[in-house]
Amino acid sequence: MSDAAKQAVIDSLDIGFRYPDDQRAALITKVAEINSVTESQISLGSGSSENIRTVVQMLQNQALVEGKKFQVIVPHPTFAYAELYATSINVPVVKVPLTTENYAFDLQSMQKVADGFDGISLFYLCNPNNPTSTITDTVKLKEWVGHAPSNRYFLLDEAYSEYVTDPSFESGVTWIREEYSENIVVVRTFSKLCALAGMRVGYAVASPQMIARLEAFISIDNTNLAGAVAALATLDDEDFLALSLRTANQSRQLVERTLDELGLRYLPSQASFIFHEIKGDVQTYIDRMREHGIAVGREFAPITGFNRLTLGRPDEMAVFVEVLKSFREKGWV
Repeated sequence: MSDAAKQAVIDSLDIGFRYPDDQRAALITKVAEINSVTESQISLGSGSSENIRTVVQMLQNQALVEGKKFQVIVPHPTFAYAELYATSINVPVVKVPLTTENYAFDLQSMQKVADGFDGISLFYLCNPNNPTSTITDTVKLKEWVGHAPSNRYFLLDEAYSEYVTDPSFESGVTWIREEYSENIVVVRTFSKLCALAGMRVGYAVASPQMIARLEAFISIDNTNLAGAVAALATLDDEDFLALSLRTANQSRQLVERTLDELGLRYLPSQASFIFHEIKGDVQTYIDRMREHGIAVGREFAPITGFNRLTLGRPDEMAVFVEVLKSFREKGWV
């Protein structure tokens, strides 16, 4: 966390007995400002996970009111929360495998699932995707969204958008500002670049009409005081945000150089983690890393032979690199 965020939390303790109405309103104003939208286009969440849930619940309710079927379509693998929330309320989830060539979203196959469905479809698209750390082709995605009929909705999860370096990337927030489609919701979080995962602050951006529909399903008083003041302080701490991004880039470059040296394939990372090849049993690799005090990600079926590595500080990644090289010397990777 930013030192400014820590101090803001400490300073807020004296008013912890009050509801955070003023701080919540200030955060909505700030988030609207940085996204160049109106305050009526922002819905705060207890982490972006709550915003994801509200989209699923809102559309399920719409389907029930209109007497229609509802399904959620997700790439596979991807971040699981849309699937989990849908499953918990008995909404069918259709998983569409990533392409085998470069592990990209198979937009054509996803569209076919919706074409064969008589009802409302929600596409959950994590961009950059988790766990692959790659982005979806902007031109193809924008064209697909723009030509979708009115019964298809798009939930764009941009939790890692601040890390993107590819100049071709265009945020869905831009499309919302352009009024490109009424059926787009973008969710973002303060958990990654802002380092506030424990504070549970996220938000959704959409048209005013869509936000009004989502707000009906948001938890009342869902923003905690500490999270609100920490988020506000972090957004004002430009030096910290620059440091957070710079260290992530340094860590990525260090790991990528090592993977290149070892001849281990990795996907072009546009996030705060790297999805890279492991030669050998992945679970054995995970266990061995744990024995060396290093926690790496799990395997993400149906993709085999790859591991998701979260990028820590450069000094932490230097330790990882040395351990990984020692594994190569032993013939383990």
